[in-house]
Amino acid sequence: MIRATKKDRKLVVDILVEAFYPLQDDNSINFIVRHDEKRRYRMRLLMEYLFDKALRTGEIFLSDNLGSCLLTTYAHKDNFSLAKLFSTLRLALFCIGLPRIGDVLKRQKIIQRNYPKGKYIRPMIFAVKNEYQGTVTAAKLIMQVYKEKQHLELPIIVDTASEDLVNLYQKFGLRIFNTENDLGFPIYMLRMDKVPDMKGGKQQKKVKKDESRIQV
Repeated sequence: MIRATKKDRKLVVDILVEAFYPLQDDNSINFIVRHDEKRRYRMRLLMEYLFDKALRTGEIFLSDNLGSCLLTTYAHKDNFSLAKLFSTLRLALFCIGLPRIGDVLKRQKIIQRNYPKGKYIRPMIFAVKNEYQGTVTAAKLIMQVYKEKQHLELPIIVDTASEDLVNLYQKFGLRIFNTENDLGFPIYMLRMDKVPDMKGGKQQKKVKKDESRIQV
């Protein structure tokens, strides 16, 4: 496992775009990214935003083969800064688009009421390159992160609109604690009270090809 730094920005963004650009079904990424002839460009802006946020407020992990990445954030570290303001404005203007900002903010408000005010870990997004889909690359990375974070004793909380992702999160120990329906489709809130004991790192799950892209 490799802890990514600012110099890895392009590599991580490339992995994320490669994983999510082909997906056309309803998910959190497509809810945010405007669908037009500049979709790839707008998706890169979103992934750059997520990278920058994780770098400011959390951590970014890469698998040893550079085929998978996981971005996490700690909400209590997401304080105001000029970098945050610039990144948010750039996302709003060039990725979401002004007419859709209200819908995105509404979704965020609904989601945020399920998150506690205290400390917790929020995995924002992870993905694996196409050539490594169907292998243990992504699962191995998650297990390595779990092992490193066992000492924190912090809950892990995520949200998703995908039932497939719910099933995958449950494989990694998270459980549904609420379902929001105010947007016309269900958003599932999942939680794990703390990172599980990895028992020497022996626990490992193989991730199916269609489970190798996960977003919150």
